[in-house]
Parts: sequence; structure tokens; C-alpha cells
Amino acid sequence: MVTCVTKMNIFVIRFSHFIRPIKFTYSQKASILKSDATKVNPNFVFFHNLNGERRTVKKIDDSIALSVGSAKAPILISFDGKLPPAATGSLEEVKGLQSDSWAKTPLSANFQLYLRLSKIRLTSLVVVTSMAGYAMAPASFDLTTFALCSVGTGLLAGASNSINQFFEVPFDAQMSRTRNRVLVKGMLTPLHAVSFATIAGVGGFAILNFGVNGIAAFLGLSNLILYTCIYTPMKRYSILNTWVGSVVGAIPPVMGWVACTGHVDTGAWILAALLYAWQFPHFNALSWNLRPDYSRAGYRMMAVTDPQLCRRVALRYTIGIAGISLLAPALGATDAWFALTSLPLNAYFTFLAWEFYKNSDSNSSRKLFRFSLLHLPLLMVLFLLSKKRWIFMEKDDYIKNTSKMPGVDTSSLINIFPLNASKSA
Repeated sequence: MVTCVTKMNIFVIRFSHFIRPIKFTYSQKASILKSDATKVNPNFVFFHNLNGERRTVKKIDDSIALSVGSAKAPILISFDGKLPPAATGSLEEVKGLQSDSWAKTPLSANFQLYLRLSKIRLTSLVVVTSMAGYAMAPASFDLTTFALCSVGTGLLAGASNSINQFFEVPFDAQMSRTRNRVLVKGMLTPLHAVSFATIAGVGGFAILNFGVNGIAAFLGLSNLILYTCIYTPMKRYSILNTWVGSVVGAIPPVMGWVACTGHVDTGAWILAALLYAWQFPHFNALSWNLRPDYSRAGYRMMAVTDPQLCRRVALRYTIGIAGISLLAPALGATDAWFALTSLPLNAYFTFLAWEFYKNSDSNSSRKLFRFSLLHLPLLMVLFLLSKKRWIFMEKDDYIKNTSKMPGVDTSSLINIFPLNASKSA
């Protein structure tokens, strides 16, 4: 009950200071939030004669300190990386000194901060899977559409991650993995974050809608809503959040496919199924060693609430990836070489998942997670190399054959290959 009250207080304070970085002033239970961090970095400075009592400032990290007194409630205050010198005077004077130590966040804040806000590594992975979907599609390659699809997908992904960080500030502050994020440490204001997310989201949707096609724009907007409005809050209520998050990860390659072909067909569904299944061994292995963090923040992850299910699901979906890879040639998405070349890769992935299921220790989960980072790009490359239709090859063969036939008007190729039509125009 105490923890819930503390988190609610933090939540209210965070959103009531929307315009500028927060000067933390929490309730009596504020020390619970940063108890672990205080143990990690126990630096102390003493303030004498503050309203007749001796108060201690505990440095928690590079931007936050907790002022603790015997009679009054603790006050979580901020500073710019250096603890202030010992001072005398009233408590109001000291609090004023701390407020003035905040660095102003200009309208054109450091570009690196916005990259961190958008979780640039995760955003880059989303863009790469979208590019892969475009490259694997059996249609002509148009560089302009490819670039617009990549930029639009990246902007929507960055907007989604920014909104996610905005909502999760009180919970990120409790996890060692996330407590250094830009909003938690006050490097950017919440207003900056929401403004950036709005501009990126609207811009990304407009690029996809007007520069690519309506289906790609609809999928991108749906993914943003799914990630921010369903997956993000669900993390605190149900382990089903992992299944919802896997759908979010499966949509970007479909967006790339649709950008290239203009429709969703069997190959797009195969790609989506592979990405969907891959999320489970990847994330379950990652979350296994982060259980203390997730538990402290109150996230309902399989690794925390049902460790046995976590291991079973990871193994089950690696087997599923192998099955989908074997099914792809039968459905006409790839040639038979994909089933053959992906078999050793998927077999080793399944073996690591079995080791994780059997041993359920940090070493086996770490091995599974690291190989998952290698497995996905290799699988995508094999899919690309086993692509059943290469449009530029078909064009060359068609030109060779028709050039030998008298009376054939090769200008009719314009109607077959839209890319050439655009160039001719």
C-alpha cells in the first residue's frame, strides 16, 4: 500500500510539472523510490542550522539528491552534477539554491538527447526490418518510395518510444537499467518530449500516407497506438503485454512489403510470423536477468510472475520459427533453398532455447539473448537471397526475348514496370 501511494505521488508530481524539469519534492515515503540507488552511491553533505535542525543530503546519482531531516519529510532535490557546498540559513534559501542549479533546456536542445528520447537503437532496428520487408517484396524497387518508407517508419517509431518514456518516468526511475533516461534525469522537459513525439508522429504518418500509400500509413499509425496506448499500460497489469509487444514488432516488415507491392500477400504474412515468433526467445531471455528491476518497478513480465512459462514460451517459439521457415517455400514466399539454409541456424537457436529451458540460469539466458541478435539479421539475409521473384532479372530476360521477336513494341514494357514509366516521364 505504501509503495502504491508513493508511486501515485510521484506520478502526480511528474505531470503537474509539465513545462520544465521537475524539482522533486515527494512525500515521507520518497526515500523508498531511491533506496537502492542511495546504497550504490552513498555520498553525503551536511547542512547545519536549517530551521534549527541538522539535515543530510544524500547524493543518489548525477542529478538527484535526497535531503533527509529528523523532524520533517525528506525532500528530493536536483543539482547539476556537483553537490553544493555546506551552507547555513533557512531551508527555503537552500531549496532556492537547488532550483537555480537546473540547467535551462533550450528549444533546440542537444540533438543527442532527442536520439536517446527516441531510443535510437530500437528505432534503427524497426527501420531495418521495414527495409528488409521492402527488399524482399516481389515488385520493382523504387528508391524514392524505399527512402520515404524508411524515414516515415523511423519517425513513427521514434514518436512511439518518446511517448512510452513520457508515460513511464515514475517507473523508469525505479529501475537501474532505465533510471538514467533523459526524462528521468530532467535533461529534457516533458513538454519537449511530447512536442517531439507529436511532430515526429504527424510527420511520419504524412510521409507514409502521401509519399508511400495509405495501407503503410494505416499500419504505422496502428502500431503507434498499439505500442503507446495498449502495450505500455498493459506491462503493469498482465503478462499478455509480451504477446501484444510481439505484434508491434511484427508490423514494420509488413509496412515495407506493402510500400513496395501496395498490398499484403502470403510473403508479408510469413515475414510477420517470423518477426512475431522471434520476439519471444529474444525478450524472454533478456528479461530473465532483469527480474529484480521489473519486480521493483511493478511490471508484470513472464520472467517475474511465471518463470516456468517464460522458459516454455521461449522454447516453443524457437521451434515455431523453424516450422515457419520450412513452410515458406511451400507457400511460394521463397524457394526451397531458404528451408535448407535456415535449418542449421534455427536448429542452433532451438538448442539454445532448450538449454535455457533446462538450466534456467543467467548464463543460458545470456547466450540465447546474444544469439537472437545474430539470428534475426542472418534469417532475413537468407530470406532475401531465397527470394522467388527478382523483378530486375525478369526485366532483363523479357527484353532479351522480345528483342529477338519482330514487330514487338518494347515501349509496352513501360506498362509492365512502373519504375521505368516514372523515369520515362
